[in-house]
Amino acid sequence: MKNTTLCYIEKDDCYLMLLRNKKENDVNRGKWIGVGGHFEEGESPQDCLLREVKEETGLTLTSFSFRGIVTFIYNENETEYMHLFTSDSFTGSLQSCDEGDLKWIRKDDIPNLNLWEGDRLFLPRLISGETGIFMKLTYKGDRLTGVE
Repeated sequence: MKNTTLCYIEKDDCYLMLLRNKKENDVNRGKWIGVGGHFEEGESPQDCLLREVKEETGLTLTSFSFRGIVTFIYNENETEYMHLFTSDSFTGSLQSCDEGDLKWIRKDDIPNLNLWEGDRLFLPRLISGETGIFMKLTYKGDRLTGVE
């Protein structure tokens, strides 16, 4: 199993979204997602969140909220436990990302993006302010085949 973080950073009724388009063999290639990544040895969810946000965006989160855990079952890959966060407080300037293009997207426009099917289920809950989001999403290829 692997642990990851995903953060949706908020400013002016927008979320900072990442179009994953720069890495070959990226399972997220062509999709819009938040920012985050895999835990390194010895990291807590908060350690990983702060490091990944800084690496991918140049921003330093000054506060954040834990919103839940999404469990991904994806093809034959190991199970992924994604720790979901939001933040509306940060310092620094946005930098370019080596994994894709970063863009502030109005929350109302996010459903028009190329998203994972499961993201379409938890993003409205994030936007509405819900906490305690726990979901299990099962995929075969890019197709969502199960939701619990």
